[in-house]
Amino acid sequence: MSIDTAHTASKVTNSHLTRIAYLYVRQSTLRQVLTNTESATRQYALRQRAIALGWPDTQIVTIDTDQGHSAASTVDREGFQRLVAEVGQGRDRPRFGGVTARPE
Repeated sequence: MSIDTAHTASKVTNSHLTRIAYLYVRQSTLRQVLTNTESATRQYALRQRAIALGWPDTQIVTIDTDQGHSAASTVDREGFQRLVAEVGQGRDRPRFGGVTARPE
């Protein structure tokens, strides 16, 4: 376990681990989806980080339906709308996401 993971793990409580964790995966353009495969790989790898922090695999939901959709608008971003709806309905869940550079 890395120092960063150990530090984060110390903040994760049993209460957190009883909730479903959401992993939201998205890249802004179809070109990024096709050419920046490392970014997608890193985003999907966050599932393993959640598992390392104690979430059972069965309690991690991956939302990746917004691949190739810009964040400039929520229109046509079904996955984002789903995530917002879950939080808005009082189902505030741990969410895993990453910031990635956008090489063009």
